[in-house]
Amino acid sequence: MFGLTRVRPRRLGRAAAALSAGAATALLTAPGAAAAVPESVVGGTPTTTSAYPFVMQVTDASGKQFCGGTLVAARKVVTAAHCVAGESAGGVRVVGGRTNLHGSDGRVGKVSGIWVDPDFTDAASGSDVAVLTLAAAMPYTPAPYVSAADTSVYAPGSTGRVLGWGTTAEGGGASEQLRTATVPVMSDTGCADAYGSDFVASDMVCAGYDSGGTDTCQGDSGGPLLVGGVLAGITSWGDGCAQAGRPGVYTRLATFSDLVTAQLGS
Repeated sequence: MFGLTRVRPRRLGRAAAALSAGAATALLTAPGAAAAVPESVVGGTPTTTSAYPFVMQVTDASGKQFCGGTLVAARKVVTAAHCVAGESAGGVRVVGGRTNLHGSDGRVGKVSGIWVDPDFTDAASGSDVAVLTLAAAMPYTPAPYVSAADTSVYAPGSTGRVLGWGTTAEGGGASEQLRTATVPVMSDTGCADAYGSDFVASDMVCAGYDSGGTDTCQGDSGGPLLVGGVLAGITSWGDGCAQAGRPGVYTRLATFSDLVTAQLGS
């Protein structure tokens, strides 16, 4: 059985976010910097917010990104509870339509309300889901999300797609450009073999390769796991990043779908 000390939520710490912002600025202003800009989503490929308009950055009030999110309605963003639990609405921003982490395009949205699943205590205990209410509508196409009855999306071997601006490797620097990767959904048995009692099957789903090499990482927390074109999971935690036998763990959104839907009317 794995103890909680092995569990690493994939939120980027505030100090690391500040460091990443400074490092990116140095890279972009140094001679020959273009070749040195770090990659994102371990093992992924570059993409754009034009291709995935519902993918959002979650930042602090000064614009430092620490998590991701998914627009599910014009004024609603789904993210991980561990990203925003304890935060004030005034201290959080959501940025849409910005492919490059430190760009100036897109739309910056103020947050007027934060709902965190009332059963949430920490990522390894489950219930790692939150909904941000924006003060004004985002002009981007929302993502459809899984219904409570649509459990077929979690069939082992189904292709999941992850996206984010997180670190390029465990302990590495944040990505400058949005990146994406595909990872297979893992069986509950396989996930339990990897994480023991830290895996809560009702609340979590694993995705990744037995050999590792492709995964979400710190800074990707709260971002989407898409299966069959719908939002099926939320990047939550893992043991390191892209390690063999240590898949990424995602919130099983079907379990919380009705709660999310209830927030759309608030």
